[in-house]
Amino acid sequence: MKLVLLSGGSGKRLWPLSNDSRSKQFLKVLENDGLQLESMVQRVWNQLKRSGLAMSSYIATGESQAEIMRSQLGSEIPLIIEPQRRDTFAAIALASAYLYSMTGADLDEVVAILPVDPFVESHFFDKVKELEVALSHSGADLALIGAMPTYPSSKYGYIVPDTLERDYLNRYRAVSSFVEKPDEADAQQLLSQGALWNCGVFGFRLRYMKRLIEARDLPFDYISLAEQYEQLPQISFDYEVVERASNVIMLPYDGCWKDLGTWNTLTEEMTSTQLGKGVISEDSVNTHLVNELDIPVSIIGVSNVVVAASPDGILVTDKSASPRIKHFIPYNQRPMFEERQWGWQRILDAQSYADGHAVVTRRALIREGRNFSYRLHVNREEVWTIVKGEGDFVQNGNYMRVKAGNVLHIPTKTLHSIRAASELEIIIVQTGPDDEFGQTVELYDSWSEVAERCIKL
Repeated sequence: MKLVLLSGGSGKRLWPLSNDSRSKQFLKVLENDGLQLESMVQRVWNQLKRSGLAMSSYIATGESQAEIMRSQLGSEIPLIIEPQRRDTFAAIALASAYLYSMTGADLDEVVAILPVDPFVESHFFDKVKELEVALSHSGADLALIGAMPTYPSSKYGYIVPDTLERDYLNRYRAVSSFVEKPDEADAQQLLSQGALWNCGVFGFRLRYMKRLIEARDLPFDYISLAEQYEQLPQISFDYEVVERASNVIMLPYDGCWKDLGTWNTLTEEMTSTQLGKGVISEDSVNTHLVNELDIPVSIIGVSNVVVAASPDGILVTDKSASPRIKHFIPYNQRPMFEERQWGWQRILDAQSYADGHAVVTRRALIREGRNFSYRLHVNREEVWTIVKGEGDFVQNGNYMRVKAGNVLHIPTKTLHSIRAASELEIIIVQTGPDDEFGQTVELYDSWSEVAERCIKL
């Protein structure tokens, strides 16, 4: 069996920590067994390792998340890159074509699709392993996993089982219908019918997806399908496939399952009420502070709230109101903080001028042993000031050792890279035309390639 984890999201529900380049699954706010902070995707990947499933798992994501994914899980993580965001049906179709054409998976191979960020107990993945046997035993086209509800929630979708049809061991049930996010009264009625929360897990054989894709006159080949990706409908897999299928079963899961997609649900699983600089007074009950800024935040006499501060903004919200956040945040602001494979960067200042030019000042940290790609900027020049550490700098093939206090000028169309010999911090001032600011040409990612091919001896 192959597993594909879907990683997308636009970073709106956990603003200001999340943004277009750092969605909720990458926020390091959970605590692992070693008392270290980890992200949702790191937690899930570690659970897959412990369950023996990581070696057969892939992550489907867009190019914008590939770098942070490698930063958090390692450079060898198997990624299936989507050309653009087109919702879960297109992502699953492309991932299925990848498994068939790029890894040689057989058409009878069972594929399990999971979200990349569920908050579950480890035995949830034992239930995932049962999908293969359940599909074989039942002859169903699709197998889902439903979590036993703990209360009549209006936040989740529900799977309504057929009360008459079940297998002889009660390990799976035939599915009767689906209900998407009912109100609490209807949710209570669904619970009386034995409905379960829809975990967003889908199991099927590759042959099933091949038939669906080729019915649209599209190829079941990763490269060819990626080139015609816009021909796939921009719709969820639930609406396009699951709710239209006639032979669907569900495996019940009895254990913790949560979608930590809002501040009120996320803070329920945080072991500390405070991350970052600041103070919370003793009479502030059920209040959380998450502060990524270098300035302290004080919370005095305010209960049941979340205060979150990052370079992207500051949020103060009652916990019960936090799901409404998407209606109150700016969408046109560029991400002010980005985690990259080599470290992180933060925008300190950004100005656009009447003559069409822009100046952006960034602070970048490169971890020891990591490096920028060997690249050039088409229309912008940069001035770097090394403020901490030492590194190896190359510009148009010319090498030099740099350290704190050095100032480097990089004109437009100049190939350059830097590698951190020790943890390296740089203040980068970028100047160029506002409408063409981001045009960059990259030649090599690894320092070994740069050293071998680009440094003049």
